Amino acid sequence: MGLLDNMLGAATQALGGAQGGGPDWAGLISGLLANGSAHGGLAGLLQQLEAGGLGPQVQSWVSTGANLPVSGEQIAAALGGAAGLLGQLAQQAGVSHAEAGQQLSQLLPQIVDHLTPNGQLPAGGAGGLAELTGLLGGLLSR
Repeated sequence: MGLLDNMLGAATQALGGAQGGGPDWAGLISGLLANGSAHGGLAGLLQQLEAGGLGPQVQSWVSTGANLPVSGEQIAAALGGAAGLLGQLAQQAGVSHAEAGQQLSQLLPQIVDHLTPNGQLPAGGAGGLAELTGLLGGLLSR
């Protein structure tokens, strides 16, 4: 397990219950980003989004410039909808595919931007645990 995996897991535990009964988006997104064996972790997720037609958006999230927006429908199409990764996430969250896509469309650009502060994918780490925990907590409390 790499440093990024450990940090995301700890951030998930620290945020556990912050959702007040709704889906544990912190845990689900952390699992999505940290799941290196099944999806290639952050790099694998970004590759899947790029292959799904979201290359310009993904590049903007990784770069140091402004983040291009993405819709829930675009996320759903890129992540395979009901039969793909989005379907798994929606099932785990107990929400519709549309809601899962919408949540990811709001959170992924900011999370990826934060995990790539120098315009590059992390080489084993992604900044401090307190920063990542604060980021996920701030995003999910909106």
